Amino acid sequence: MTPVTNLIGEFECRLDEKSRVILPSGLKKQISPEAQDRFVINRGFENCLVLYPMNEWKSISEEINHLNLYNRKNRDFVRYFYRGATELTLDNASRLLLPKSLLSYAGIVRDVVLFAFSNRIEVWARDRYEKLLTDEPADFSILAEEVMGKQDKTDNSDDVS
Repeated sequence: MTPVTNLIGEFECRLDEKSRVILPSGLKKQISPEAQDRFVINRGFENCLVLYPMNEWKSISEEINHLNLYNRKNRDFVRYFYRGATELTLDNASRLLLPKSLLSYAGIVRDVVLFAFSNRIEVWARDRYEKLLTDEPADFSILAEEVMGKQDKTDNSDDVS
């Protein structure tokens, strides 16, 4: 059984003049050796990019390849998900060359935040990432309850109003 990847952390980086970003050592050491320094980057939600270690990309692709392509919504999803997907390999200096078309999509010019969670690394333009954080829900605890809370399983039918 393949171990579950659990990436974590926020890393501020800068693109060099050739659109390369250095994968920080604190993040690199979290990447499974199964990835073999290979990644796939594609478009993410909210105009960020998503960088997957190759072993994780293969797992996600396998799941997507089981979708029924006779269903239009599935075809639309597959097309959008794979649109712009590009294989990347770390060079000897731990750099990844990011495709210009994807950088444009994400509004990335120079300053980047790598936000690692679960099996992926979101790649954000720093200003967009900061805006995302300042647009945080007014009451994060309510959002947490809606997303993570469990229904109370006790029977309250004896309550008198």
